[in-house]
Amino acid sequence: MNIEKTKSPAVARSMECGTVIEPGVFRLETRALPEDAPDGWVLVDIEAVGICGTDYHILEGKHPFLDYPRVIGHELSGRVAESVGPWTAGELVVVNPYLSCNACRACMKGKPNCCSSIEVLGVHRDGGMCSRIAVPQQNLYPATGLTELQAAMVEFLAIGAHAVRRAALSADDRVLVTGAGPIGIGTALFARLSGAEVHLLDMSQTRLAQAKEKFGFKNTHLVGTDILSGPLQDGFDVIFDATGNAAAIEAGFPLLAHGSRYVLVSVVKETISFSDPEFHKRETQIIGSRNATREDFETVMSAIRSDRIDTDALCTLTVRLEDLPAKIKELATDREALIKAIVTL
Repeated sequence: MNIEKTKSPAVARSMECGTVIEPGVFRLETRALPEDAPDGWVLVDIEAVGICGTDYHILEGKHPFLDYPRVIGHELSGRVAESVGPWTAGELVVVNPYLSCNACRACMKGKPNCCSSIEVLGVHRDGGMCSRIAVPQQNLYPATGLTELQAAMVEFLAIGAHAVRRAALSADDRVLVTGAGPIGIGTALFARLSGAEVHLLDMSQTRLAQAKEKFGFKNTHLVGTDILSGPLQDGFDVIFDATGNAAAIEAGFPLLAHGSRYVLVSVVKETISFSDPEFHKRETQIIGSRNATREDFETVMSAIRSDRIDTDALCTLTVRLEDLPAKIKELATDREALIKAIVTL
C-alpha cells in the first residue's frame, strides 16, 4: 500500500485535505480554502473527523458507490466560519453528511436519509478531512453541551440509533447484534437504552472482551459456539447485522425467533439468499436501515449530554491530520481493538 504525503507549492488561503487518490494511495493534498458558500449553505471550519469503516473501505477499494480521487471524512464536528442566518460565527456544530434533494418521493415522505439522489460527504462528493467545507444549513445541528470530539462521534452513533428506531424495540425483546465493531457497539448501546436484553456475536474474542469490559455487555458469544441452547433455544426477536459480510448476514437467518425482525445495518456488494420456507414459517420482517435522520442525531446528542453514552470509552485514539499519512495504514490493517480513531485539525 502506497502511503505518502505530497509537497505542493504554497497557495494563498490554502488547506490540506486527506485524499484517497486511488485504492491504496492516501495523500495530504493542498487545495484552495473555500471563501464563499452558495445561498443556503454555511462555511464550517472542521474541528474533528471520525474515521470509520467506510473510509477504510475507500482506501482499500471496496466501496461500491465511489469515484476517485476523494477527500474522505463524513463524521464531522466544526465551528461556523461566518455568521449567516441562525448560525453564529464560532458556534460548534455537528454535520449531517447526507445531502438530500428535498424533492424526491423519499424526501417528501420525511426520509431524506434514503433520498433517491443522495450525496454523502466523503463518498459521493468530497468530505471534511480538511480545514473547511461548505454545508447546507439544514445539515447542521447545534452541538450545545458537547465537546469537539464528542460532536465528531454523533454521526456514527446515529447509524445505530436509527437502526434501533427502525426495529421498534420493546423492553421484552431479546436482541442479537452481530459484529462488535463501532457500528455494532453503537447499535447495541441504543438497543440497551430501549430496555431490551442485548447479546453480541463476533468472531473476535478481543472485540467481545472489549464490549464487556468497556461497556458492560455481559451476553457475548463467539462465532462458532452453539448459541441456540438453553434459554436461547427459541432464537432472537430482533437481530441487527453490523458485520458488512454477506456470509455472516446469511448465517443470521437461522438465529431468528418466530415473529422476528432482521435489521440489516451494514451493506454488502453481494446478493443475499435465504430459505423462503423458513422465512415464512417465522413470519420474519427484513428491515433495511440506511444512514440516519435529524431525529436520530438529536437522540444521540441527548444521550451524550445526559451521560447515557460513554464517549471516552468509544474514542480509542486521536491523531492530528498532518500525522495521518504515517498512521492510516496501521489503522486500516489492525482494527480489532480499535473502536473510534478521531482526526483533529
